[in-house]
Amino acid sequence: MKLCADIYKITNSELFSKDFGLKDQIRRSAVSVPSNISEGYERDSKRQFMYFLVIAKGSCGELRTQLRIARDLNYIEETVYSEINDQCVSTSKQLKGFINYLSTYKEKK
Repeated sequence: MKLCADIYKITNSELFSKDFGLKDQIRRSAVSVPSNISEGYERDSKRQFMYFLVIAKGSCGELRTQLRIARDLNYIEETVYSEINDQCVSTSKQLKGFINYLSTYKEKK
């Protein structure tokens, strides 16, 4: 959720806000991460939950690409880019760890 909020804050900058396409896409990617985690959690099976965690992880990767584009276009400073990118990497690692855990977890009957 913090990652998503941080993306909204940085995309409110004057330079970023004029690029409607990238601004919209990066925000959708950011919102997709916690939204897919929540949606998967509400599903009826571990398998579906894991599927949505994989989608969230993919959105995190998409977000990292869009952040790099924003950095290359000088919409965000290097320090901001590094901080947000580190959050994305950390989130991806956490999601991967959770997916791995769930894949080996046996549900009690």
